[in-house]
Parts: sequence; structure tokens; C-alpha cells
Amino acid sequence: MAFDGIVIANLTRDLKTKLEGGKINKIAQPEKDELLFTIKNNRETLRLLISASASLPLIYFTEANKPGPLTAPNFCMLLRKHIGSGRILKVTQPGLERIIEFEIEHLDELGDICRKCLIVELMGKHSNIIFCKEDGTILDSIKHVSAQISSVREVLPGRSYFIPHTTDKENPLDISFETFRQVIGCTPTPVQKALYVKLTGISPIMGTEICHLASIDGERSANELTEAELLHLHHTFMFLMEDVKEGHFIPQIIYRREEPVEFASLPLTCMEGNEYETREFSDISQLLETYYASKNVITRIRQKSVDLRKIVQTALERNYKKYDLQIKQLKDTEKRDKYKVYGELLNTYGYELQGGEKELKCLNYYTNEKVKIPLDTQLTARENAQKFFDKYNKLKRTYEALTDLTKETSKEIQHLESISTALDIALKEDDLVQIKEELMEYGYIRRRAPGNKKPKITSRPFHYLSSDGFHIYVGKNNYQNEELTFKLASGNDWWFHAKGIPGSHVIVKTEGRELPDRTFEEAGALAAYYSKGRNSDKVEIDYIQKKHVKKAAGGAPGFVIYHTNYSMVSSPNLELVEVFDKGR
Repeated sequence: MAFDGIVIANLTRDLKTKLEGGKINKIAQPEKDELLFTIKNNRETLRLLISASASLPLIYFTEANKPGPLTAPNFCMLLRKHIGSGRILKVTQPGLERIIEFEIEHLDELGDICRKCLIVELMGKHSNIIFCKEDGTILDSIKHVSAQISSVREVLPGRSYFIPHTTDKENPLDISFETFRQVIGCTPTPVQKALYVKLTGISPIMGTEICHLASIDGERSANELTEAELLHLHHTFMFLMEDVKEGHFIPQIIYRREEPVEFASLPLTCMEGNEYETREFSDISQLLETYYASKNVITRIRQKSVDLRKIVQTALERNYKKYDLQIKQLKDTEKRDKYKVYGELLNTYGYELQGGEKELKCLNYYTNEKVKIPLDTQLTARENAQKFFDKYNKLKRTYEALTDLTKETSKEIQHLESISTALDIALKEDDLVQIKEELMEYGYIRRRAPGNKKPKITSRPFHYLSSDGFHIYVGKNNYQNEELTFKLASGNDWWFHAKGIPGSHVIVKTEGRELPDRTFEEAGALAAYYSKGRNSDKVEIDYIQKKHVKKAAGGAPGFVIYHTNYSMVSSPNLELVEVFDKGR
């Protein structure tokens, strides 16, 4: 996450445009480290959320209204007393620090005009919201920081406010080449690290981006750069800073397979390629709200599914070990036919033995080659032959038993892998309910007590519309795969599935029409995306009309057999088709 000085500069510019001259109408403190301002400006009502959470410091405009506690906290009451009807005069950012300062004008108890400053520090675990007098004296803060907590700076009422400089960093907005050469060129660390360690407000991802724009290997040691390379790096850096100073921001989120992985206020060319997708926003607040809403959904689902994942993973590991042992034991039975031949040869040539021999050399009439048969000197030829036949019969029985066991173990592994893939596909908590039911049905989770009702199933398959107007359905789990293939689909509908790996059943409803090539490609892309191979560049897809797909006898839900299918190679991609059911 690149919540750096550049993003703060973008936010400051946005806040400046929308808030300067505006009047504060309401102040609420929904959480202990969070404020919600309602501001009226230019006949428009705006809500500004400010969070000093150590794990998620944020500031952005939002349409959502979060209720506050019945009794407002002391910090909120203080703000209401002083600036409850104040007017925002200025919104500024000192240098490229991760700080936003609000200068607010208000009337005191005597009706005189006064000014106060609300300072928002967005510095990770050191984030804070500090309320000061015009001269910098701290009135209060949302988090009190005493000398016992920090030896660098106290944040307490009565203390003077200052920006802590715990490291010697340069202001990147006006750094000269000479200073740049001394600060960056003499640092024995990778170039990309030197940029964000030595310059204020530069994040690791922006350090990587600057190196990428300058065509310099970011992993090279900075003190190994030549004079020409340093000069080129400085020029590239200053071009970027000019965009920041002039407000040429392009807020964007970088997605990998629908998951937001990064955001920035300037283009991240270092993250371009087939693996990533970029979505641009006209407003940084909209970007932040979208990013964290998406991130929270994914995080919440992962937290909710962690117990199910652990159960599936534990069962998979146990079955992997069991399968490997069974295969090893099965391999040991491959020599069973040799013992049968030895017994038959001893019955044929045993009359040549006198007794007490350690081996018998004879011709193997099956292969027409000479063989040496080891013998037990204490046994007769017939007894040695019987011993080999006993070994053969024992290994034969073992082979037959292991053949069935390995098939069962293989089926169980495939079933568990399909459940694991379904957990990866799940987007909502409702999607986990059916997966849990399946784990109960097959004994991986303790069954529900007789008095407990079965939960209502509200999860539905994904529903897409192809470019040519064909409805496409995608199962989220084995139960939905079973329902789509054997209840929803009719005989002439087309069925798609990733070849040889767990994945969703994809059904294209034909409604009596011929499918164009583009629809085949789009359905194949969906089958590739909703499979275990979704992170691969290419996935082989089997497709066939539904009437040729049969349920596997005794198989788990969603497991099928088919023959004479067609195949294609598809790239996992959701962009080719339109989501038809927005409530998916």
C-alpha cells in the first residue's frame, strides 16, 4: 500500500478544492481513534472521515454516515466547543510529509475571531489527530503520547507541536542535484531503498517506480551508480516531483485477479503486464473508499474461511502422505510375477537339484534367457517353489487391495482439492455455508446436533452475459456445479471445465441457437479463471455439450465423466464478459 507523501499531496489538493471556505456543521467520533466531520460548502454537504488507527490510518470523503456513541468522548466535545461552527480557511501539507494541516477560523466565547489548527498525522502506528492553538500549543489530541511512550516527542495538552525528524531525510520537492548525489549516491544500499529511506514521503513502491522510469536496476547499490546514471535518476525524479507540485495526479488501483494489491496517485508502470489490471479514478477519496472496501471484503472472507481452510489443508496433507506410501507399496508388488515364474521354473527343472544348492541356473522359457533362482538350502525344490508361489500370492493380494485403496485416496484428494478451490473462489460469507455443509456431509467436520437447524442457503452461482447475449453460469462449489450441470443445463447447452485440475462447471445456455466463436472463448476464459489454474497464463479447457456429460458413479457432488470432448487453451480473464446478476 502506497499511502505516502505523494498520495497525501493528492488528498491535500482534493481537500483544498472542496473544503476551503466551508463551514463545519457536525463533529462525531464514531471510534476512539476516528473522527467524522460534516462540512457545508458551496451548497454541498460533505462528510470527511479521518482515522488515526495504527493499523489503518485514513482520510477521505465518504457518503456513509457512521453513528457515534451516546456520550461523546472528551476530544470530540473539545472540538465541538471550539470549532463546531468554524470555517476552514486553509488545507496544507508541510513539504511532502504524511501530514495534513487544517487552519480553522471560529468565534470564541467573547465573539472574537480566533484561529485553531487541526493536524492529521498519517504515519502508521504513530498516526494521530492533534488540535492546536494558532501559536502551535497543543490543546489536546486523539492519542496522548507521554515521555514514557516516546522519547522523541510528547503529544500532551500544553506542549508545543513540532514535526518529529527521527531520520535525516531531505525534502524531495526542491532537492538539488548536489544534495541528491551526496544523499543517494553515497548510500551503500539498493537504489530503490535509498530513495525512500533518504527522501521524505517516498514509499517503497514509488522507489521501485522511479528506478523503473529511469531504467536503472533498483537492486543495484546506490553508491555504485555512475555520475551519468545519478544525473539521469535525479532528472527522472524531479520530473515526477513536478507532477506532484503541479497536481498532475492520476489516482489508480492495481488489481491482480480482482484483488486490489496496490494504489497510487501517479501511474505505476513497474506493475504493468498481463498479471495486473489498472483502474483509474477521478477522485482520490473514491479510490481510497473503493480500495479499502474491496480489501476489507477479501480480508473478512479469508478470516471467516481460515478454519475451513485449515480442516481441508490438514486432510489434504494426510491424504498426500497416505497416497505416497500406497504408491511406494504398490511399486513393491511389481516383482510379484517374478516369484510366480521362479516357482514354475523350479517345478520344471527341480529334478536336477541334488539338495543343499544355493541357487538354480536354468533357462527361462518365457524370455529364452538364463536366470539364477536363489534357493533356501534347508528346503527341497518343491518346497522352494511353494515358497515363491506364497510370495506371489501375497503380493498379488496386496496389489489388488492397494489398487482399490489408491483409487479411493486419489478420489478423496481430488474432492478436497475441489473444496480448496471453492474456498479460493468464495467472495461472500454466504458462499462458505455450502462448503461447510459439504465438509459435514463427508465427515471432515462434526455433524450438526439433531436440534440445530440446517442454515438457509442463499449463495447463488455466478451469472454472466456473453458479448453475443448468451447467459453463462459458473458454480462456486461442488453442490452448485452439480445443480448447474444436472438440473439447470439442458442437453444441447455447452459445458466447460479446466482440464485435469479442480475448477467450476461453466454452463452456456444456448436456447436452441448456435454459439459463436466469441462465446466459446469467453466461457473458456471463465472456466480458466474459476479453477486452480487461475494464476497461470494459459489453462487447457475441455468443453462438450451437456448431454455427453455423465455423473461419476459413487463420486462426490460435481464429479463427472465424459468422452469425445473438444479442447481449447484459454487465459483466465473476467473482462471479456459482463456480470449479469449484480447480486452474485
